[in-house]
Amino acid sequence: MDFLRMRQLTIERSMLIIVFVLLFTLATRIPVDTDTWWHIRSGEYTLTQGMIYADPFSFTVNGQPWVNHSWGSQIILYTVWRLAGNVGLSLYTSVLATAGMAFVYRMCAGNTYLRAFALIIGAAAASVFWSARPQMFSFLLSAILLYILYLNKRQKIDRLWLIPPLMALWGNLHAGFSIGFILLFGSIAGEVLNNIFNRGGEEVVPVSVVRKMVLVTLVSIAVMVINPNTIQILALPFQTVSIGALQNFIQEWNSPDFHGRQTWPFVFLLLGTFGAVGASNKRLDWTDFLLVSGTAFLSLLAGRNIATFAIVATPVFTYHLDAILSERGWVLNPVRRVSAVMARLNVVLLSAIILGAFVVIVGVLNAKSVREAQEQYLPLRVTEFLNAEQPAGPMFNSYNWGGYLMFAVPQYPVFVDGRTDLYGDAFLTRWLQTATGGDGWRETLDEYGINLVVVENGSGLARQLATDSGWRLIYPRPEDEDEQAVVFAREVN
Repeated sequence: MDFLRMRQLTIERSMLIIVFVLLFTLATRIPVDTDTWWHIRSGEYTLTQGMIYADPFSFTVNGQPWVNHSWGSQIILYTVWRLAGNVGLSLYTSVLATAGMAFVYRMCAGNTYLRAFALIIGAAAASVFWSARPQMFSFLLSAILLYILYLNKRQKIDRLWLIPPLMALWGNLHAGFSIGFILLFGSIAGEVLNNIFNRGGEEVVPVSVVRKMVLVTLVSIAVMVINPNTIQILALPFQTVSIGALQNFIQEWNSPDFHGRQTWPFVFLLLGTFGAVGASNKRLDWTDFLLVSGTAFLSLLAGRNIATFAIVATPVFTYHLDAILSERGWVLNPVRRVSAVMARLNVVLLSAIILGAFVVIVGVLNAKSVREAQEQYLPLRVTEFLNAEQPAGPMFNSYNWGGYLMFAVPQYPVFVDGRTDLYGDAFLTRWLQTATGGDGWRETLDEYGINLVVVENGSGLARQLATDSGWRLIYPRPEDEDEQAVVFAREVN
């Protein structure tokens, strides 16, 4: 690094680099989400067998039509897995998360310190739902779409023509494209209200541009059919949210648990945004109000929406917090250049932080740490047993493990897995009744000809089978160290 460039490495620039290094480190996590694995298996199938239009992975609904909305991202996930395994999946998450937060940073107001402060809060809120799944593309594309709308509204830079191809791409990566339309419709409604109540305001989008936003949205809806599933893709979000079983026993579709500390950054961002709006003299923009309040409401309904709220609320938080500081004259002017000594100190500081982050990431992703973490959430030992012993199926399995079983023991078609849109309410309710050992569990196993049961140790069904003469425990064996899972086989008369 030459002398002049070193002098441009101010404390503000150094801190910004440090913030993004820390965000990347925060987002680097061991892949333990069971849904990751059925996406990988689907990506492999698509590449080797062709596009999936009917279920090839279960024996309960095998051959039933299935709209595989994430086919594009599944191919990417499978490719990443083949090239770099668990490390690749971890870096997939951290790259997409950091890229999304970079767009959020560009939308924020104020100096580097204020933006960095808000970005850390927003990332802490969103990070609860960062994992190696197709939803990471929705996170990134949500930030990009909002940035395009930000340029149009606050910078008077028209890049609206990018939205239709962005939405067409999104529709081939993940069903979270519905978030894009929420942002578009919310922005249009907000600008209509701005033109009614604050026409001529500095940041109000003119009516002519609002009409263009409407046209772009309509074109975006039309191009969604550029998809292997054509027009069916548009109905998928509505079908998914109508599944009552999602709210019954899938955590990310439940309202946030505010007793858990992982939701506190969301609470801080929510209350901080409303507090900053109330304390500043800056007029609350209708678009900001609709998007923040709308995504906050969705987050209170289902925790999985908190990441979208963080993308929307973080810039709005800075708009009003910056206004509060400016009103009081508490403004720090950025330093353009520093002394050679300070520049060298900044280089040393940056080097130490980057090296420390590298050490942390390597420590997190070493083979032993990955194995220990995955054994806590995934049935690794069970799949090793099944592959070695090959007991006879068909198999009844835990919902939580279905995705990993589909990946790790493909010779056993699953009874159920995380594709809730495929199975539907009635089937999932019956699975839950059986898995808890409720009325009719024996009838369900008999009807489907189940010979093998793979469930959590201590589950209701495990307790029923342990006392039933028609079943015997085959795993864990005396030599196995596994308190997580049990496997029962039907006794042959």
